[in-house]
Amino acid sequence: MTPPKFSLPCSPKYKGFWNDTRYTILTGGRGSGKSFFTGVFLLGLMDLEAGHTILFTRYTLRSANVSIIPEFKEKIELLNKGHKFKITKDEIVNLENGSKIIFRGIKTSSGDQTASLKSLQGITTWVMEEAEEIDEESFDKIDLSVRQKSKQNRIILLLNPSTKEHFIYKRFYEDRSVQAGANFSKGDTTYIHTTYLDNIKNLSKSYIAQIEQMKIRRPQRFAAVIQGNWIDKAEGVIFTNWKIGKFKEVSPSVFGSDFGFSRDENTLVKTSIDKNNKIIYLQLCFYLPGLTTSQLRELYKKFAGDSLICCDSSEPRLLHELKTTLNIVPSIKGPGSVTYGIALLQDYDLIIDDGESSAPLIKELNNYSWLEKKSQTPQDKYNHAIDAIRYAVGYQLKNPTSGQYHFI
Repeated sequence: MTPPKFSLPCSPKYKGFWNDTRYTILTGGRGSGKSFFTGVFLLGLMDLEAGHTILFTRYTLRSANVSIIPEFKEKIELLNKGHKFKITKDEIVNLENGSKIIFRGIKTSSGDQTASLKSLQGITTWVMEEAEEIDEESFDKIDLSVRQKSKQNRIILLLNPSTKEHFIYKRFYEDRSVQAGANFSKGDTTYIHTTYLDNIKNLSKSYIAQIEQMKIRRPQRFAAVIQGNWIDKAEGVIFTNWKIGKFKEVSPSVFGSDFGFSRDENTLVKTSIDKNNKIIYLQLCFYLPGLTTSQLRELYKKFAGDSLICCDSSEPRLLHELKTTLNIVPSIKGPGSVTYGIALLQDYDLIIDDGESSAPLIKELNNYSWLEKKSQTPQDKYNHAIDAIRYAVGYQLKNPTSGQYHFI
């Protein structure tokens, strides 16, 4: 298929979008333009051919009208195509030929939406933005639903590469002997890798200067965040004592929960501790932003039932409301407890359940690192599920110094 001509400066690497392959794996670091030019491609595809139904997903998507559609509006205006498209809160429709993009989240406050997404009719293209967030089981379910016979089927994965433990790396690179950073087609897959250098005409001088400083000061972070390289582990990662396995209930399960409220993720993690063999089994139950009190209560009932839940104690009012119908205790916060909690978890082998819900927890473990290792200060991100684990595990294990373990 001959791509349409656009008047926007664009790396020739993005011509790979038009290759006749089912999969397009688009990797790159920040500032590479991969999200922008994917949007331009999708609008071009809708403009060129009638009858396309494009499913555009993120792992969590609270409101497409707030987070994604404004970006597409900008592209439509830049292309002078405003007269051709109708835009609603969760769709963009080409008024001339009926092609459309529908925006959905894979995980919502109602739970996993994979089943409803794979049942959507007539999908010709599936775009997964932030694909490092998706697990293999969810990917396979939606992948197999893209089978419209009348059009070329496309699966487009956009991601900032994470660690080499991710199934995308193993399936599309390692198993196929494809070099990371490649720009070519092999079999049913097109590989596109771009960096800020491929988009430099669209970047400010101050942004470029900031990138160049990072290259000198923090070369490992530069390689991961800016160059978009697949990495073994994040720089200064805190937990290396974990592996994927099966959850075993070797002791009565205790759940840990961290509150995220409107912006961050609310989490619930199931734990079971084998004290004799120094093993902690972990299963992530949910990892969702924007939950109301009633939604939290229903999810707690669904996953924990009458089991004990040790919660973030930062919201006493919320805990009081939840305790009326649930078996909940607050975590106890105190100076130095985060550092001690980390040391406690490092003293055990952590087994992460291999179920489809584990991807966010694995991402945290691969990225939770020291802000200042000398002072034992961890960064305050990639820690929502990890904090929940600290609450639950700390409730069950005794501090050998004071007899009671406290959390912050």
